[in-house]
Formats: sequence, C-alpha cells, structure tokens
Amino acid sequence: MTGQADEELVDAIVAHAQRRLNGLANAELAKEMAAYMKTEMPFYGVQSPNRQEILREIKKDHKITDSATHMAAISALWAGEHREEKYLAVRLARAYPKLITFAYLDLFLSMIREGSWWDFTDEIASHLVGKILAEHPEETWPLMDEWLEDDCMWIRRTALIAQLRFKEKTDVAWLLEACEARMHEKEFFIRKAIGWALRELSYSEPEVVREWTDANKENLSGLSYREARKRLAK
Repeated sequence: MTGQADEELVDAIVAHAQRRLNGLANAELAKEMAAYMKTEMPFYGVQSPNRQEILREIKKDHKITDSATHMAAISALWAGEHREEKYLAVRLARAYPKLITFAYLDLFLSMIREGSWWDFTDEIASHLVGKILAEHPEETWPLMDEWLEDDCMWIRRTALIAQLRFKEKTDVAWLLEACEARMHEKEFFIRKAIGWALRELSYSEPEVVREWTDANKENLSGLSYREARKRLAK
C-alpha cells in the first residue's frame, strides 16, 4: 500500500455503517438471511436496498480520495462481525474503481479465502479481481494458473469466473483449457463455475462453446454442460 491511510476517516466510515445497520436491524430477517446463506455468521437483517442507501450516504459524507484510505476502509468493514459489514466492504471497493490498482489483489484474494462462500466470491471475482486482470494483465495473468490449482476451492472458482465480464475480450484459449483442467472435479461450485463461464462466453463465441461442449460432453458434468448451453438452446 502506498501512502498513509486517513484513520479518522476510516473510523468514521465504519461508525456510520454500524450505526445505520444497528438502526435498521431486523431479528426475524436476520434469521431468514442466515438460513438462506447456510451460515452461522450473524446478520443484522438489513437487505440490499438499505445497504445500498448506506453506501450512498458513506460516499456522500465521508469522501475517499486515496487508495491507502480506501483499502483500509475496506479492510475495517470486512473485519466486522456481521455479514452486512462484509457486503458493504465489497461494495465500497466497487464504489471507487479509479483507485483500484494491482496492489489491491492480495486484499481481494484474502477476502475470498476468508469469506469462502459464493456470495462473497462471485462479486469479488467478477467485479474486482476481474477488473485488475483486465487493467493489469502483465502482472495478473501469470497468477491465474496458480489460482486454478489452489487448495482453496473458492480461489479455483475465482480463476474460472474472473473473465465473466470480459465478453469479446475473453482469453478463449485459456478459459477452455481451464475448464478442461477442472472438469474432473465433483465440487458443485466448480462445476457451476465452468458452466457459467462458458455460458457467458457463448454470447460472443456461440460456435466455440457449442463445439467445445459437444467434444467434451462425456467428461463434463451434466450441470456444467446444461449451464454452458442454456443460451445456445434458445
């Protein structure tokens, strides 16, 4: 991290978030949200529209102008006990895209490892790690093969879905090789990621996806195959 974070601003951001989340807390919703996410991590019971409003307030009242403070605020919110604080950490990261550099990558990957669930991984991978991959390819692409072999399943999933928003800029050859390398896995979230990545690719390369899934149908899981071909079927 370059420069020094404005710790007073970071503290003000966290205090604002926690004050508003406490004020909006709903015990019944908290139970429902935890059950849906299959987690023991506590919720305040504050749903997405209200969290977005809190984020807008934070951006308006506590302006961040440098990467050091931005990273520190993300980390401080992520360290919160409740899941909504972590959701706000991810959204705060996304709220300042011009500040994000390659230096953020370790933070985002650590959040994926610690979060270890789809609600964190998918947003961080596609919106944040993917952004770094697109804007800092020389530094980031060499790491993708390592992620694909990582012991943490969520990091492997990140490698598979990091290009979800790339469209015609997707490295097709790498993605197909990655899908082939992981298609033996029985893990649901890897099988789903393969299908998801291929389905997104089918918007720009439908024939590539059709031919590749036909050629690999016997080795692909049914889930991956169906997901990959959803758009093709239409």
